[in-house]
Amino acid sequence: MTRIDAKFAALKAEGRKAFVAYVMAGDPDAARSLEIVRALPGAGVDIIELGLPFTDPMADGPTIQLAGQRALDQGMTLAKTLDLARAFREGDDTTPIVLMGYYNPIYARGVERFLAEAVEAGIDGLIVVDLPPEEDEELCIPAQKQGLNFIRLATPTTDDARLPKVLTNTSGFVYYVSITGITGAAEASGADVAPEVARIKAHTDLPVVVGFGVKTPEKAREIAGIADGTVVGSAIVNEIAQGRSVAEISAYVAALAQGAHEA
Repeated sequence: MTRIDAKFAALKAEGRKAFVAYVMAGDPDAARSLEIVRALPGAGVDIIELGLPFTDPMADGPTIQLAGQRALDQGMTLAKTLDLARAFREGDDTTPIVLMGYYNPIYARGVERFLAEAVEAGIDGLIVVDLPPEEDEELCIPAQKQGLNFIRLATPTTDDARLPKVLTNTSGFVYYVSITGITGAAEASGADVAPEVARIKAHTDLPVVVGFGVKTPEKAREIAGIADGTVVGSAIVNEIAQGRSVAEISAYVAALAQGAHEA
């Protein structure tokens, strides 16, 4: 059982939904990024999604693109992202960390080397948005053999013919993308999300967590009430971009988490 599995089991026993927060590793710089990540569990975050900076983030809107560019400008790398995870693990051995990004940096590092380092650094799961199920032998299967969850994205365009393929070898949870488009582009609609979550749940026992387009505590409550949890990314990254203090960011995240937990 991974930390992700254990977290969802604990939340289910408590009758609560999950709140997942995304931040870009190294944004606005390595030291401040570590401060922010360390503060997330205390603000009510159940699972941390740690963005891996990349030069060509095709699924991301301007907010996260700019966060990745800020991190890269400060010298953030895959190796330093894993260092950040290691530093976080010195004080927290229970909060799950999901590394989210694109395959190119992992491929350049070498899959075997990357997986060994990720496990050692305390990473629990991977979301690699540009590796489809047809490429499972590339990273998904090796990652699961190392005890890492491989979390797949389902989208509004994932039809009934495609969904079983998407769910094959998925573990930890299913990430449902609530909108057709990039991160931060539109607001999620509960009316649109509800039937899609039900459709996914008819095919899997895994938790379904909904992200993209969740920006307020009210929306976090609405979406978490439909699914097993919700993800907020761009809205938190925007607070970081505005130069907010760690205390201000934590307060904002805490309000979002409370919304999700009240669902």
